[in-house]
Amino acid sequence: MPEPIISVSGLRGIVGESLTPAVAANYTAAFAALLEVGPIVVTRDGRASGADFAQVICETVAKLGRDCLDGGIAATPTTGVLVRELHAAGGIQISASHNPPQYNGMKLFSPEGRVVPAEFGGRVLDAYRRGSPISVSCERLGSAKAIDGTIEAHLQKVLALVDVAAIRARGFRVLLDSNHGSGSVLGWPLLDALGCKIELLGGTPDGLFAHPPEPTAENLISVSSAIAEAGCDVGFCQDPDADRLALLDERGRYIGEEYTLAMCVDHVLGQTPGAVVTNCSTSRMTEDLAAKYGCSFSRSAVGEANVAGEMIARRAVFGGEGNGGPIDPRVGYVRDSFLGMALVLDGLAARGGTLSRWAASLPRYEIVKTKMTLPPAKLEAGLAALRKHFYDAAVDTLDGLRLDWPGRWLLVRASNTEPIVRAIAEAPTAAEAQRLCDETLRVLADV
Repeated sequence: MPEPIISVSGLRGIVGESLTPAVAANYTAAFAALLEVGPIVVTRDGRASGADFAQVICETVAKLGRDCLDGGIAATPTTGVLVRELHAAGGIQISASHNPPQYNGMKLFSPEGRVVPAEFGGRVLDAYRRGSPISVSCERLGSAKAIDGTIEAHLQKVLALVDVAAIRARGFRVLLDSNHGSGSVLGWPLLDALGCKIELLGGTPDGLFAHPPEPTAENLISVSSAIAEAGCDVGFCQDPDADRLALLDERGRYIGEEYTLAMCVDHVLGQTPGAVVTNCSTSRMTEDLAAKYGCSFSRSAVGEANVAGEMIARRAVFGGEGNGGPIDPRVGYVRDSFLGMALVLDGLAARGGTLSRWAASLPRYEIVKTKMTLPPAKLEAGLAALRKHFYDAAVDTLDGLRLDWPGRWLLVRASNTEPIVRAIAEAPTAAEAQRLCDETLRVLADV
């Protein structure tokens, strides 16, 4: 049986193949064995297989003598809020994020309500591979309890960040595409509280995706046409566990995920200047905006846990990843599509005008992403060849190899699960970014 794809913050796999009830039980046991005393929150993103895995996980938690707090269908950022509000020892979100329907997975949360940091996640992985006992005497069995009112604390935290009255006065018409994931559970109440007229697509959280679940331009063509037909001011498109948000403007044009973070940063720093953190594969737009407001800017390695850790270290007021994942410490150290929606509407209410006009006012870059097969044994030589070839670039080895020039950059990283390397380039034009990627592939091919 193939092993699931495992990172330091969780795992995912094809249900019935690399992800089975036994895998879920053993991974849960490894996680629980390292937690302090207390209950464990369990939630899921609406996929058809989620209920069965929730039952397995809750039963495993009970066999370990712990109480399980079952939050049912909830967004990943809501899980983080619940862990903190309920003073839980940790949390498990059952989700495969943007992966296709045949996948599911598990994301682990620390007691602070954030995705577990790398050091702790590594210990969980070691314990999982060693095997951990999951049965105890009957006297020590824990209980599984369904919890109600799961969205209220999260809703109030997001509403507290924005001028609700100003947003309500605009009476925005908004299209929300939750694509049958968990996003509508909080998405509808949030937009309703903000006085929006809502066009909802995929509101039933049953995992029967109407289009491929990653909110990219090619996957949202049908949504784009619906925005113009409904006369909406903005389109909000979530991934299944609602920690990512892509934007479409009033004409149905795909603004994208990178602009989600950039617009949030533009709005937040205009009100509350402070340090900003993104990962090293996020658009330079955010760095430029930090400079505009005279704020410090830092990069972390790729991964939500790494961004959150750097934000905490820098006492950042905002951060996130360019995949549409804004993070605001006032809500929690988790990527949050609901935070993104509220801040974008707050920004539109404050500025007047349209989303397309706001997007046009931001620094403009183009990103190109490529990949190629490269045996791990050739990686070190390949990166050395790239440093020699691009001799005039500033070098950063925080995560793979990042090369920077004024107005453009290149990041080359090895995959953790496949013998490939990924190259991401950003430049003022797509042609320049493509040229950087093409040169990179040629250099690596000659290694």
